Amino acid sequence: MKAVNKGGELVATLIRKNFSSPDLLETPFEKGKIETVFVGGLTVQQVTLQPGWRWSTHVKPLDKTDSCERFHVNYVISGRQKVVMNDGTEIELHPGDLAIIPSGHDAWVVGDEPSVLIEWATAVKQTSS
Repeated sequence: MKAVNKGGELVATLIRKNFSSPDLLETPFEKGKIETVFVGGLTVQQVTLQPGWRWSTHVKPLDKTDSCERFHVNYVISGRQKVVMNDGTEIELHPGDLAIIPSGHDAWVVGDEPSVLIEWATAVKQTSS
């Protein structure tokens, strides 16, 4: 396997990481846990959001923005999550879904099961259009 290091060089190495022993474990807001691994120059996160979590309730007071301004690339492992864009467009995410979520949205856990997802946005280089 070839991976890119922080200097942008290709390195031939086999790398294995596991979210059961993350490089970084954070609980930055109520009802949320973020486990981060750094692998091959990439940052990948497993995000666990408990039932009752809602961005506008639990994160908005910390971010001090009207809606979530982060760009997300998520793969849903378990649970369900509703996302509503500022323009009213909405989607419900289920296990197995891969979603690109632009900035300008609210989101919340649907049902009684935690929403567990893999966040790839920090591993993806964004380009402006």
